Amino acid sequence: MTKAKPTRSPAVRKRIPLTRERIEIEALALIDEEGIDAFSTRKLGARLECEAMSIYHYFPSKAHILDALVDRVLGSMPIPDKNLSPAQRLRAFVHSWRVFALRHPRFYQWITLHRGNSATGIRFLNEILSCFYDAGLPPEQATRGFLILGYYMTGALLDESSGYANGPSSLSPLPDEVLERDYPQLALVGRMATAEHFGEVFERGFAALLREFKLE
Repeated sequence: MTKAKPTRSPAVRKRIPLTRERIEIEALALIDEEGIDAFSTRKLGARLECEAMSIYHYFPSKAHILDALVDRVLGSMPIPDKNLSPAQRLRAFVHSWRVFALRHPRFYQWITLHRGNSATGIRFLNEILSCFYDAGLPPEQATRGFLILGYYMTGALLDESSGYANGPSSLSPLPDEVLERDYPQLALVGRMATAEHFGEVFERGFAALLREFKLE
């Protein structure tokens, strides 16, 4: 009589421990995929293979998760060496922020309107503001430069990362051939507002800002 082979029990997959860092990483990945409006602790729990209540052990609410993501992003931004010139430090900040915006466009849409007033956010913003003061600008000029930089970065990177061309449109847009015939200058703007030109336009705009405040 042939001896029956012992049956193997199905392999049990080892569950990855739940941690604050893992929750934050997966939350950002979920927002990257589906956007802020679709983000929920229920969906995040499904992604983490846990109940939403398990997440609440680390973060009391969805708002606390988003707060943690803001601190995670701002806290991870490299701080330029103080030995660099103010213009070089500003350029480093701007480039790091642009990389983040293009890598996480859906979260950027949300964080750009966040006040950044946590301890981590305030430290980050103060590092940028200090560049204007370290350049020798008086308080009013330094403040104005800081605000203008914020306006420029917000608009430029929302356009580049989210795509003005993909935004809401008229139900009856002017046909391209009419635009080309009657408004050729605006038609040229449209042709240049594309990914292949974004980098150059961004750099020229930032350079103009530096020149305005005599930082370069």
